[in-house]
Amino acid sequence: MVVAALCFALMSMFVKLGADAFASTELLFWRTAIGALALGAAMAWKRQSPWTPHWRGHVKRSFVGYASMVALFYALTRLPLSTAVTLNYTSSLFFALLCVIKLKDRLTPRTGLALLLGFVGIVILLRPTFSSEQWLAGLIGLMSGVSAGFAVFQVRELGRMGEPSWKVVFWFFAISSVFGGIWLALGPGFSAVTADNVLPLLGVGVCGMLGQLAMTRAYKDGRKYLVASFGYLTVLFSALLGVVLWGDPLSAWSLAAMVLIVGSGLMAALR
Repeated sequence: MVVAALCFALMSMFVKLGADAFASTELLFWRTAIGALALGAAMAWKRQSPWTPHWRGHVKRSFVGYASMVALFYALTRLPLSTAVTLNYTSSLFFALLCVIKLKDRLTPRTGLALLLGFVGIVILLRPTFSSEQWLAGLIGLMSGVSAGFAVFQVRELGRMGEPSWKVVFWFFAISSVFGGIWLALGPGFSAVTADNVLPLLGVGVCGMLGQLAMTRAYKDGRKYLVASFGYLTVLFSALLGVVLWGDPLSAWSLAAMVLIVGSGLMAALR
């Protein structure tokens, strides 16, 4: 999961780098299309079939995953990198809540406190770092975390059904690419890809694919709460990248909020 966290932080960096040349919906399309083409080519090379008896599960996972990415990419183009990524990684809190509700995991006092601290951290993060025009982007960023929690839960369920990691990721990319392609064809269309702007697209696609493969494998085979806690490393990696590349300010309030959110994830992992 550490590898996945680093890859997703780099992917978020490339999203911000490409925001001047491409709309967030375009960046999202290329993020999934590049991954689908690369995995499709690898499957053809190894003569592996994409057929699955669990197509309903893949459609559900793809729908909520795509909704999460739409919200995340929108937030990344309008908020500081560390803020957008932190809001997205509240997914671990919502994932833990889903496990309690759907899998009947026992909610211990430690887990309850972790969820409460995570919520407090979100409130603190929203209050000091958003200007008045950023509230909508902040709420959309938070919704990316909610839907990502559902997506991760579905990834876990597909793994329990016996689906290999590469197949889960391939179908997610393929179905999401169809969603994105239809959206762009009916709406704003595609921007021209040139030698000057192709690097962010490749970075988004490659880092997103590697991160997705690593994350899916981790949730399939690892302890779910421990894996979720390591996902918070993306927040720290993204904060460092934001400071180095864009000079994003990290106020005392911002740091306190990140400590609370990351700490709540670690507390949930140690339950």
